Amino acid sequence: MATDSHVQYLYNKYGEGADVCLAEGSLGLFDGFHRMRGSSAEIARLLNMPVVLVVNARSTAYSVAPLIYGFQQFNSSIKVAGVLFNQVSSPSHYACLRDACADAGVKCLGYLLMDEGLKLPSRHVGMTLTVKQTLEDVIARAAEQVEQTVDLDRLLSICQRSFPCTYTLPFCSEVGVDSFVPSSRKLRIAVAKDPAFHFTYRENIDRLGEWGKLTYFSPVYSNELPEADWIYLPGGCPELFARQLHRRKKLMEDLKAYAEAGGKILAEGGGMLLLTRSLTVRQGGTAYPMAGVLPIDCTMVGARMHLGYRRIEYAGLDLRGHELHYSQAINPKALPSAGQQFTTKGLPVATPFYRYKNVIASYTHLYWGETDLRLLWKR
Repeated sequence: MATDSHVQYLYNKYGEGADVCLAEGSLGLFDGFHRMRGSSAEIARLLNMPVVLVVNARSTAYSVAPLIYGFQQFNSSIKVAGVLFNQVSSPSHYACLRDACADAGVKCLGYLLMDEGLKLPSRHVGMTLTVKQTLEDVIARAAEQVEQTVDLDRLLSICQRSFPCTYTLPFCSEVGVDSFVPSSRKLRIAVAKDPAFHFTYRENIDRLGEWGKLTYFSPVYSNELPEADWIYLPGGCPELFARQLHRRKKLMEDLKAYAEAGGKILAEGGGMLLLTRSLTVRQGGTAYPMAGVLPIDCTMVGARMHLGYRRIEYAGLDLRGHELHYSQAINPKALPSAGQQFTTKGLPVATPFYRYKNVIASYTHLYWGETDLRLLWKR
């Protein structure tokens, strides 16, 4: 979703004052949109960062040796600094895994034992919490075990690198940071933020903060819509809160009135669902009324995953984003698409990119770190 130099710029920007920089991987190390392009391995190469493999040791032992060896040898530009084992059954099990690392020629940095208290259910290729869990409790429990079974000093030592990133040049976005400095900082920007709407990119929020004053509001817990020049409805999981959301009658009415009056709204993923006519969560269940800004009805029935990086041609702009959702529109053509979406290989995607008055909505989560957001409404 971003140029190589922009990734380096972000790494330098956010890592400058940090004691530790951690890039969390997604999927397998070499899994990208085309071979390793766009993978965690490519990010490691681009930022000259060492890789620590986290290996699931459940139901395996010495057989991890060729697996680890293969990851280490597969690409010479990727430095595998060490291995951490997850779901280890016992200290004796770990001893066997440690021998496997020694024979594979990779440093063994420690392990986590199987622990139901650390088990996080997955949802939509991410993690979530059970009703009885809090994030703070899980982190505290994990930290206690890590302190006992992971060699943290060695981990930090072997991952020592010079900073800032000086692997390749240039080190800032081709677009240029100065191009985003606004002439006025008086814009009022309302951002939805609660358990139903929290899928955001840090750089996106920081960009909004450069344009004006951010005010956060909760569609789940409040009926109040702040006075705003722009409204940003990010992605999330509103289907888990459909009943609570449809009870926010005043908020729904205010959103619709704001849109009809020409107010600027950017809605992505779950944020778009809030603007539809209705959301059905289960077979034979209630079609919960939403704000009704868009003449679209969405459902979780027959849900299947839609996933991938996207390029969007819209109003002369070339936008970048990521599509990930399980819900679907029952009547997607009730409003014509204002843009065309493509896969990373240039194949057209049927996912619409809606424009109604000054409302821009899509299942795709845009990344605008290298895009002037004002241009979305220039047309």
